[in-house]
Amino acid sequence: MLESLFGNRTAEKVLLYLQAYEEGYGKAIADTFSIPLNAVQNQLRKFEEGGVLVSQLKGRTRIYVWNPRYPFLKALRSLLEQAFDYLSDNEIKSFYRKRVRPRRAGKPL
Repeated sequence: MLESLFGNRTAEKVLLYLQAYEEGYGKAIADTFSIPLNAVQNQLRKFEEGGVLVSQLKGRTRIYVWNPRYPFLKALRSLLEQAFDYLSDNEIKSFYRKRVRPRRAGKPL
């Protein structure tokens, strides 16, 4: 959907992931979409070099977040939010709604 705007599908997925979760690291993004880790890392590096993202180390993991000083951040995030309106419900459930704790035993799905 936004791949032609951002240059490739990996860039689109990385930005949509960060829009949904506010932060992320290469392996988590790659595992979520089943894409090669090096492609995700290259894209994250490009976004950081371009000023869209900033990173910090937490232990041995490099975490990426939005750069609050990026001049077009509000417009970019607005565009990404609008992109969610065109995703299928199945795609949103599969990729952008992460469970963070286990389900209680016996609780219906």
